[in-house]
Amino acid sequence: MAAARRLERASGLRVRDYRRIGGEHGVLHYRGLLDDGSEIFVKSAADEAAEAPLAAEACGLRWLGEAGTAAVPAIVFAGKGQLAVRWLPPEVPGRAAAERFGRDLARLHVTGAARFGARWSGYIASLPLPNDEAGSWPEWYARCRILPYCRLARDAGTLRAADVAVIEAVAARIGEIAGPDEPPSRIHGDLWSGNVHWSGGRGWLIDPAAHGGHRETDLAMLALFGAPHLGRILDAYQEAAPLARGWQARVPLHQLHPLLVHVCLFGGGYRDSALAAARAALAARAA
Repeated sequence: MAAARRLERASGLRVRDYRRIGGEHGVLHYRGLLDDGSEIFVKSAADEAAEAPLAAEACGLRWLGEAGTAAVPAIVFAGKGQLAVRWLPPEVPGRAAAERFGRDLARLHVTGAARFGARWSGYIASLPLPNDEAGSWPEWYARCRILPYCRLARDAGTLRAADVAVIEAVAARIGEIAGPDEPPSRIHGDLWSGNVHWSGGRGWLIDPAAHGGHRETDLAMLALFGAPHLGRILDAYQEAAPLARGWQARVPLHQLHPLLVHVCLFGGGYRDSALAAARAALAARAA
């Protein structure tokens, strides 16, 4: 119960039961039962390097929750390398839950953000995520989301010089392929299907890389690895906040960043997918 004692010392919570249920990227996961009978899900940094990502996650959860739109787990405690939120019993989503999530996500995006980027230092998995604020999305996306991970993968030897040239071409032509200007949206920033937790008839946003961004980014990320009832989510979203014309053609552009992150984290197995997304983004510009 050393892990439980650590949480108690940091938070002042009284823990009755505490058990490890997993972990990733230097973070251990626990399910706990408190003295008042409530259950919590806890992320605990296994080492000092994982503390900053947990702090960024807490900032993102609070900021998304401030909008009062999409569901976000309530934070019980955040600090000293730990993040505890209320436990949400998982369930298999139905069509109604998917549609509700689509509407909630649209409402979240529409609440907006002051600028592109965020006030806090970001992380995606274990990688730093530049959040320097800016007023223009195309330039910001190239500078803070495409080029840093392209260069990181190049330096690791995962991308070749020819690969880098293709991706840098996207960054150079970003103004031509980014679509119509939109104001900053309040977005999750890493919205693959595993970061939507289904409980109580709705989808809850977890593990965010939250920032002021382009709303098409969240939708492209949902599509990248598939999401349950994705068509229902998109239809409900479109009814609540219609997307700009040509958004489907821009999906590869928005997927390029997460694919580059995967190249950096997991190696060359994602190289072809990242290059395909870059070439598709360039082809959409030419079409």
